This record gives sequence, structure tokens and C-alpha cells, in this order.
Amino acid sequence: MKIETKCIQEGYKPKNGEPRVLPIYQSTTYKYDSSEFMGKLFDLEEDGYFYTRLGNPTVGFVEEKIAALEGGVGALMTSSGQAATLIAVMTVAGEGDHIVCSAAVYGGTFNLLGVTLKKFGIDVTFVNPDDDYEVIAKAFKDNTKAILGETIANPALNVLDIEKFAKLAHDHGVPLIVDNTFATPILCRPFEFGADIVTHSTSKYMDGHAVSLGGVIVDSGNFDWAASGKYPEFTTPDESYHGAVYTERFGKSAFIVKARAQLMRDLGSTPSPQNAFLLNLGLETLHLRIMRHSENAMKVAEFLENDDRVEWVNYPGLKSSKYKPLVDKYLPLGTSGVVSFGVKGGREAATRFLDSLKLAAIVTHVADARTCALHPASTTHRQMTDEQLLEGGISADLIRLSVGIENVEDIIEDLNQALNKAC
Repeated sequence: MKIETKCIQEGYKPKNGEPRVLPIYQSTTYKYDSSEFMGKLFDLEEDGYFYTRLGNPTVGFVEEKIAALEGGVGALMTSSGQAATLIAVMTVAGEGDHIVCSAAVYGGTFNLLGVTLKKFGIDVTFVNPDDDYEVIAKAFKDNTKAILGETIANPALNVLDIEKFAKLAHDHGVPLIVDNTFATPILCRPFEFGADIVTHSTSKYMDGHAVSLGGVIVDSGNFDWAASGKYPEFTTPDESYHGAVYTERFGKSAFIVKARAQLMRDLGSTPSPQNAFLLNLGLETLHLRIMRHSENAMKVAEFLENDDRVEWVNYPGLKSSKYKPLVDKYLPLGTSGVVSFGVKGGREAATRFLDSLKLAAIVTHVADARTCALHPASTTHRQMTDEQLLEGGISADLIRLSVGIENVEDIIEDLNQALNKAC
């Protein structure tokens, strides 16, 4: 099936006489006929649902759909995008380990890796994703366990050279984890370019409504966890599961099974069946919406680029963007709906602009059907120093505009009247 069809048909496939639409299995608990069978579930010797913290039918069907969209062997939904990043990293790294991460990432990710995970004994080195291979390679250490990046960075909009990062990862015997939230699998499938693990904040374009929080981890099944000797937790017995060896018992699905059976079991960052149901509704129209987002954003970016009241515009789809060669390679269908720009007059003018918007709303959220705007330096990234902001490609005057799927003429008219009041 083509990916547009997968958005609708993958995952839940009703049998004769069953509900046509994915049901909500609103239950924490499941009944079995024998203690022996339930014991086998807990030993990972049988498939099935034994507690919704670890798995639920509604959630499971949506996981199957997302895995199919990304081209992976399995997926694990989480309660939020942050939880997806946390579990993905902690499945491969622990106390005394090190990870490398692009500095151009979402502010919450930057803080999670740079502050919170340090409390767990996991160190991180942030790198400029645009640097040459040789420069980034210097960040790797003997105890490095993964490298992370975002397909389209939030909000700096750097486009990740996935093949370069994949080579960096594999030359050092570690997996590449790519956050594909802004691109979605409609615009880019990182596994096709060498990524090993993909994460999403499903609260964004995948959901589309801005009604349900969620995240997901997708496993490509391509990384060899035994080759480098860096991951004994995959290749030696796990005593918390009666000596199960993940690579031997689960093969290509070793990572995603370990993430569920060990990390989700212990951290409990579980999505609700209701939120999974709502996410599935969004996924059914993702292929339509993300194209409209990209089309509208391109027109908005071109309007801003040609306006004298605007100091600068950053949208990777523009012909003038330094990322245009990477866009042509990785994102030929579009570069999502997020545009960043600065108005003349700096931070104060940016504030006046935001306060003057009528159609677009000032919200923390991004990447849903409605146009919205934000000033990251004073909100989502306010915990970062000016130096850290610049390292992440964020200036003090940066406005993040999430272009919705309204009529683009109405969006541009709103921007025009706000610019009149700001400048």
C-alpha cells in the first residue's frame, strides 16, 4: 500500500461483524483462563495484554499503524513526546554513559538531556548539526551510546543531514535516533536514510487537533545491538525477566521490546486509550493536512521574505535557504508548516506583532490545524542562556509561526495587519 492508504487502512483491521472504526478499549485489566498463561505473559513467552501500563488494544493498533507509516518493525506509544525521547535514550544509556545530540533541538529536549539526565549519570555533548563530519566526530567518546537529531529542528528549522549523522553513528557503533515530529513520515522517513530509531511528539501534526498529548518510538529493526559490544543489556540475560536475552529471543524487535518491557514497565509513561483513539483520527487525514500545511507555509514564507518590515525569514523550503540541497534530498514533498522570522525592531517589535495578531493565536503549541505563533526565547526556550539560544539557532527576536490549513490569503492578511502595528 502507498503511504496515503496506510494512514487509513493500517493498524486496526476489523473481522467479520466487528466494529468498522477502531474501538476504545477503556480497561486497565484483562481476563485470562489460567495462571499459567498469565505467567507466560509476564515472562514474555506469550503475546497478549496483561495490564494497560504495558499495552492496550486501542493503543496497540495505533502503534501498528505508525510503525507501518515509518517502515519500522514495531512502535511504542508514550504519554508525551518528552516521554518518548526519555525512554528511547534510557533504553540504550545509563549511569556512566554519554550521548551526542544536535544543539538545534526543541528546548524541552535540550533541558531533558542537558540537565535532567545528568542527574541519572548520563552525560551529553551538544554539537552544531551543520558542522562537517570530522568536527562532530570529535564529540564521540568510548562510552557514547547514541546520537540524536531532529529532521526539521524546532524552532531553528535546521534540516538534519540524516545520512551524515547515520554514518557518524554507525562508524562509532551506536544508533542514530531521529525526532521526526515536524516532517512526519509523509514528508520524510528517516529509516530510508540510515536512522535506527525514530521518535515523535504525536501531539503535533500526527494528532492535528491539539486535543491529545502523546509520543511514540519506532524501531527500524536494523541496528545490530551485538556488533559493537557496547550493549550488554541487549545481549546478556535480563534477570528481571528470568534471564531473557533480548537479541536472542526478539531478534530485530529487541530494542522496542526492551523499551516496553523494561522502561515502560518501570517509568509508567503510558498513553490513554482515549488519546490513542483521537490520535488515530488525526492519522487518517495526516497525508492531506501536512501537504496543505507545507503549501500554505511556503506562500507565507515568500510573503515575509519580500516584505520590508521583516528583518529575516527562515523556512527550509525557500529557494534562498541554505538547507535547500538537503530539502531536495530528504524532503522533496514539503517542509511542514513552521516558519521562523524576525521583524524589524527586535524583541519589542516581536512582542507588538504577536499581540496584534487576530486570526493566529499565541499558544505554546505548534503544528496543529490552526495558525498560531510563539516567541520561543521568552517561553519554550526561556531556560536557555543567550549563548545556548544562539547555539541552537534561536535569536532573541525569533517568532515561530505555525501555519495552519486555513485559507492562506486570510493568514497573510492577518500577518500584514500585525506587521503594520508592530513596525
